[in-house]
Amino acid sequence: MKTKLNSVDVRSWATRAILAGQGGRLSHELVKVFAVSRMTATRALQGLVSDGWLESSGGTRPVYRLGRNRQIIKAYDLPGVDENISWVHDFAPFFDLPKNISGIAHHGFTEMLNNANDHSEGKKVGVFMAVRDGRLTIAVIDDGIGIFEKISRALSLPDRRLAILELSKGKFSTDPKNHSGQGIFFTSRMFDQFEIEANDLRYDHDVRGGDDWLLEIARPETGTSIFMAIQMNSQRTTREVFDGYASADGDLGFERTVVPVRLAKIGSENLVSRSQAKRLVARFEGFRTVLLDFSQVDDIGQAFADEIFRVFAQAHPDTELIPVHATTTVQQMINRAVTSPLTMGLR
Repeated sequence: MKTKLNSVDVRSWATRAILAGQGGRLSHELVKVFAVSRMTATRALQGLVSDGWLESSGGTRPVYRLGRNRQIIKAYDLPGVDENISWVHDFAPFFDLPKNISGIAHHGFTEMLNNANDHSEGKKVGVFMAVRDGRLTIAVIDDGIGIFEKISRALSLPDRRLAILELSKGKFSTDPKNHSGQGIFFTSRMFDQFEIEANDLRYDHDVRGGDDWLLEIARPETGTSIFMAIQMNSQRTTREVFDGYASADGDLGFERTVVPVRLAKIGSENLVSRSQAKRLVARFEGFRTVLLDFSQVDDIGQAFADEIFRVFAQAHPDTELIPVHATTTVQQMINRAVTSPLTMGLR
């Protein structure tokens, strides 16, 4: 018999077993399923009770119930997984979520699992969902080519790091005939924390701080890992998030976006050239309003500002460009582009 148990596997198994009516035979079933001794099974279940995953009553022959914490893990073959059936049958029944959190979890779960199925080019995907100490966590991990490599190939980008800029804009899909390109954008804004790891890069969006981060990390070259988390007492709703990017006249379409300008940089380069500006404004014409967030950008070049606030603005008058969080130096360069005689002469 085995002498050790993987606590993650046992938590997931115990959740299903109790909801299947095996709470009074949990120790016996654990011995049989995991091929461990009675003592090992007893200690494992006592540990789950101590950590809040289970509750027990009945003394020497305990009956187990689900505790405040829940966890389910499941793996699927790719392609072919139906994300909604997976949610309805394999995950949702095992969790008791507030209505608004359930809506956010459903959205994020199905969007990210569908992305793995349709875009990853992988063979397997694993899904993890847990509630622990008032926090909901969902992870979707595939063994495909990696999302940043996928985007880089589709757009012929010179560097994978620029794929994160495209994700931050929204409305991008490598399969536009079948996908709107809104899944990752809106999911990242529904959860408190949203991370993607792939191709030696990590994209981190923190709703509470309103920040987008790019980090270079050491990880396997292929595969994509997506991590989402939200506090169970959050009052956020899916409708609130969608409305936040609708137009001011009440159109519920995806008409407004916020783009972190610093993501247009590769490494430590400065934002000075027209080519950098062209990368930044690519696909802006698909929005009515673009807020350009200049946080952590200390300075920009004249050509960079001119390409955005004169050249692009004149060519796309239906897209409003609004700079925010600009330093005095950056704002002066923007003002120079906006008040250029070449600009003013066309008004």
